[in-house]
Amino acid sequence: MHMSIIKTGLAVALLVSGATFTSPVAAQDIELQIGPDGVRPIVRDRDRDRDRDRDFRRGGCSPREARAAARDEGLRRPEVVRVTDRSVTVEGFTPDGIDRIRFANRRGCPII
Repeated sequence: MHMSIIKTGLAVALLVSGATFTSPVAAQDIELQIGPDGVRPIVRDRDRDRDRDRDFRRGGCSPREARAAARDEGLRRPEVVRVTDRSVTVEGFTPDGIDRIRFANRRGCPII
């Protein structure tokens, strides 16, 4: 008897809590980075990234294209560290350690 009351109360609590958390969650905008200083949540601004890529569509090398080109060249976990009018610099890991590649800020992202 006592167990059925507990199970019924638990079921009601789950139904009530499930009904209150039905709003959509935008988990795609949050990234958790784990490093020597612990876990850091990073909230990405999708509009800013979209605007930056739109600026480079006019014929330049977008950060997304530069990361893809760096992956093709053998860099693991590439990250854009600098963007100028003339070049896009990407840093990543190779079997020998950290390496850096510079791409021309032109269509196709040629290596400088």
